[in-house]
Amino acid sequence: MIDIIDFGFKGKNKLGFSEIHNFNDFKIVFGGNDNVNRKAVENKNVEILMCPEKNRNGFFLSFEDSGLNQVLCKLAEKNDVAIGFNFNEVLNSENRKDVLAKMMQNVRLCRKYKARMILISGAKNELEMRRSNDLISFGICLGMTAGETKQALNFEKKKIK
Repeated sequence: MIDIIDFGFKGKNKLGFSEIHNFNDFKIVFGGNDNVNRKAVENKNVEILMCPEKNRNGFFLSFEDSGLNQVLCKLAEKNDVAIGFNFNEVLNSENRKDVLAKMMQNVRLCRKYKARMILISGAKNELEMRRSNDLISFGICLGMTAGETKQALNFEKKKIK
């Protein structure tokens, strides 16, 4: 199991992970608006579209505006772009229930259209780091199965052809 963080971690305790990487080790695009999300999943060189639900405020009658839709999920699956779920976004959010609702909707879309998912702690310091069991529980709370959460924590870098 791997974790991806946002600071230079040099500690010995790996909290149950086989590897801990920094954001700079991957080709990550931080989502938010429709144009960024679309360009990220269309690009075959991008490995992870992180937080497509960030800064989305729209609400429709039957669903949240979560930053993903069926077209983007199909493109993500076709171009092998993983959709990232960052625990730090929930931890430091002022409106956790809305962030969780949008993430749960994105999990349902990713499962339906077979897009890869990845779970990370996204820690900015050592106090925000979480154990692998905590991230597994986070994935299950989002609606992933136990197998999906373990697969989301065993993310491998994309081999660019």
